[in-house]
Amino acid sequence: MTSQAVPPKRIFPSSKVDARAAEHVPSIPQTESEAYKLAFQDDEFLLREDLRPVRFQLELLKPELLLNEAQIESTFVFYGSARIPAPEMADALIAAATNPDQEKIAERLKAKAKYYEVARELARLASRCGTDNGKRHFVVCSGGGPSIMEAANRGATEEGQESIGLNIVLPHEQLPNRYVTPSLSFQFHYFALRKMHFLLRARAVAVFPGGYGTFDEMFELLTLIQTGKVRPLPILLFGKDYWNRVVNFEAMVEEGVIAPHDLDLIHWTEEAQEAWDYVTEYYREDPSPQPVQSGPPE
Repeated sequence: MTSQAVPPKRIFPSSKVDARAAEHVPSIPQTESEAYKLAFQDDEFLLREDLRPVRFQLELLKPELLLNEAQIESTFVFYGSARIPAPEMADALIAAATNPDQEKIAERLKAKAKYYEVARELARLASRCGTDNGKRHFVVCSGGGPSIMEAANRGATEEGQESIGLNIVLPHEQLPNRYVTPSLSFQFHYFALRKMHFLLRARAVAVFPGGYGTFDEMFELLTLIQTGKVRPLPILLFGKDYWNRVVNFEAMVEEGVIAPHDLDLIHWTEEAQEAWDYVTEYYREDPSPQPVQSGPPE
């Protein structure tokens, strides 16, 4: 068979071709009806309550395909507060306080500003990892917002590397921080799908002081590992004084709601280099850890 006789790969027109053709349909009552729109171009149809399973699938699939195309094999995930200031902004936060209670809170946030620089440095270390057979590893991934998230994306940018931002639609405006790689900047409607994408490629997770969102993300990950749903991986917890003030981990053991060895899922650290050394040693000793066998969920 000559090259001229090779049949085309596709015998049906692509959806793109038909979508363009649909733009030039003559206007008559039938074609003007919403019912006549191609289903995948009908926004109102896609936003119907009945289409929630389809939207779930789309929100899972879009980042997955784009991250695969970007050859991103694994990620280093950063969790932490959106309110901790960069060190250069900490004094301005205190100056903006209008009463003693606000000033006290601003002082506490200033004390945690050091973690902005720690996150930034850890992201720089992770971003030096390079590639393996064309696949990129330990690509920095954050929630895409300000503060600790910004620091992580900023560190990657300073190393000349791309980084991921997983933003979420909120009642108040939230834009991606300026250090997120535009082609790896994603927006989610469903928190569940966003959290899934945080962990699908994660090989290490750094958790800095944070609020409800950070608690949600960290404790879900701990539960998934505890119950064997996710393979063990380094969970680096920064800010021991903060965490032990807001969560009494030892009391949970004493009360019998978690086992003593469950505390071993956490690695306490304060320094970026120590954290990165721990991660590299973890995978040097066990490059393909298997899920732990555990009892029933607590």
